[in-house]
Amino acid sequence: MTLHAPERLSRHDLERRQLERVRQLLDEVATHNPFWRRKLLDAGYEQGRLGSLDEFRSLPLTTKAELVADQNENPPYGSNLTYPLTRYSRLHQTSGTTGRPMRWLDTPASWDWLMECWAQIYRIVGLRSDDVLAFPFSFGPFIGFWAAFDGAVKLGNLCLPMGGMSSEARLQMIADLGATVVCCTPTYALRLAEVAEAIGMNLASTPVRMLIVAGEPGGNIPEVRRRIEEGWGARLFDHWGMTDITSLGIEPAGNPGGLLILESECIAEIINSETGSPVAPGDLGELIITNLGRWGMPVIRYRTGDLVRAATEPCRSGLALLRLEGGILGRADDMVTIRGNNVFPSSIEAIVRQFPEVVEFRIVIERVRAMQHLRLEIEPAATIGDSAEVLGLLITRIARAMKDRLNFQAEIQCVAMGSLPRFEGKARRVVRQDRV
Repeated sequence: MTLHAPERLSRHDLERRQLERVRQLLDEVATHNPFWRRKLLDAGYEQGRLGSLDEFRSLPLTTKAELVADQNENPPYGSNLTYPLTRYSRLHQTSGTTGRPMRWLDTPASWDWLMECWAQIYRIVGLRSDDVLAFPFSFGPFIGFWAAFDGAVKLGNLCLPMGGMSSEARLQMIADLGATVVCCTPTYALRLAEVAEAIGMNLASTPVRMLIVAGEPGGNIPEVRRRIEEGWGARLFDHWGMTDITSLGIEPAGNPGGLLILESECIAEIINSETGSPVAPGDLGELIITNLGRWGMPVIRYRTGDLVRAATEPCRSGLALLRLEGGILGRADDMVTIRGNNVFPSSIEAIVRQFPEVVEFRIVIERVRAMQHLRLEIEPAATIGDSAEVLGLLITRIARAMKDRLNFQAEIQCVAMGSLPRFEGKARRVVRQDRV
């Protein structure tokens, strides 16, 4: 373990570091950043007068809608810019999963901070100096694994860029060049396992020992994790980040089933989404993040929309960082109400992935005469054939599991093999439409 390991600080030293750095951040943006200068002035913030983290938590929350509106009103980047444009060197944008993509800029100093975040992540998962990392990713403007790639390069590891390649070609490169770590979305890890089986490749025989997955729920869903780990014969690590925040969550090697938040690099809060008040440890709440090293375009008390709960027991890794039990449990804007039951897509995926006969699925939410109706489309594996009796039995078993776990009867429909889309980046398996 390197001597420079901020993730190993005690709780007392973490909070002291947070207070010092947030004071510096607030004073910098209050002076130079038009967006935050207005917001902090309206909140009554006085430069140099922040006395404690409790005082900091009295500042107003920030929403994605505010940032989107600011970029619309001040195109193309908005007014959340602390420095002149000549100081910025990197452009990325959000994936647009929940709306219009936002553009995000980084200065060289901010990008160096992202590299520090990834250095901590790699230490926590136990990356070795001889690991070879594969990145089966498009490398477009979505930030994705750009920072993970550069972070591993900076550590001196051999990194394999795999943009613009077919899944078959990527698998062959992983095998031929001896990749030991694969970084991708959970959906694409499953897709690569599916393709490997189709071409007769035994993934478990490759040198891959670790997958770091992010970008969507899946890594924290036990059945998805089981499928990926069995298909690859490797350990899966869930990871969390956002384009507008950066990479700040990682599953520790010694304590699977949750995420550690890099509190040396951010201030994390968990609040009641309706009241804005802190929730008790163990209670479900919304994750609020302030990143402390992205001064060029920061977020302060930012509502992520991600629902989490803080673990009530110390992490077995020995680190004092906030641990989120079960990782990201859902998104506030993903929840749908079906016949009085609150349902998250990740809960449905946890059920569907119990059935190896299903290779892909899609959730269709329809509004029928002011009521929400859910239809689950499943694509069966080629190995089970197309017998109406076999498919009917599969539908019955899934429907029973849905009823037992989620307390409502879903409409389930088999679709033709190969008809549902496959995803390299974030999967978009939820479709919303209205029906009269």
